[in-house]
Amino acid sequence: MTKKTVLVTGASRGIGRACALRFAAGGYHVFLNCRKSWKALHQVRAQIEEMPYGSCEIVTGDVGNPDDVKGIFDAVSLSCDGLDVLINNAGIAYMGLLSDMTNKEWNHMIQTDLSSVFYCCRGALPHMISVKRGRIINISSMWGTVGASCEAAYSAAKSGVNGLTRALAKELAPSNIQVNAIACGAIDTSMNDLLSEEEKLAFAEEIPAGRFGSPEEVAQLAWDIAHAPEYMTGQIIGLDGGYI
Repeated sequence: MTKKTVLVTGASRGIGRACALRFAAGGYHVFLNCRKSWKALHQVRAQIEEMPYGSCEIVTGDVGNPDDVKGIFDAVSLSCDGLDVLINNAGIAYMGLLSDMTNKEWNHMIQTDLSSVFYCCRGALPHMISVKRGRIINISSMWGTVGASCEAAYSAAKSGVNGLTRALAKELAPSNIQVNAIACGAIDTSMNDLLSEEEKLAFAEEIPAGRFGSPEEVAQLAWDIAHAPEYMTGQIIGLDGGYI
């Protein structure tokens, strides 16, 4: 394959969908992943295939499951030697008191939002290290930096993503692999459907920019990071409208 390649986890909607479309429009062959939203993922594939020279493949699987991740990278290896860019976007939200959270809910949060990043990085690294180049972009959250009331588990998972980003960047810098994260603020995606319309309006009023960000803005920043100078690594880049 002559095109550069990117794997986007959680690509069926929101930020993942926007990243997939942005990289496809930029000439990348995009591996589209999701766990269960297959209809939506096929719609993303159809959009990409309508683009001039757009190309993509679907690689379904639960990135919080190491066996599924092995299957995803086995599928990738059938099409190319490996990835140029990995975008770890898959994630879920939980809003509620920590005392009300079950063990199952906690484990699901950590597996989906944090362990998935570890599994996918581990899958992508053998090729990146062998060719001494690669970009890993982790989609994190401002709550991973400052924490959020009633989102303790989500904040903990995203804080873990930030720590993993910084540590892995140091580990991989000698191999010329850059690892960075985007600490998203309030982005207009279905993840915020946990909030009522009144709560969304009140939240937007607290943001200096006066609005939620768009998935396309996150996707553009991911594109910029993927093409930034090689010396930029280990950074947690805020995209929150001035909230933090």
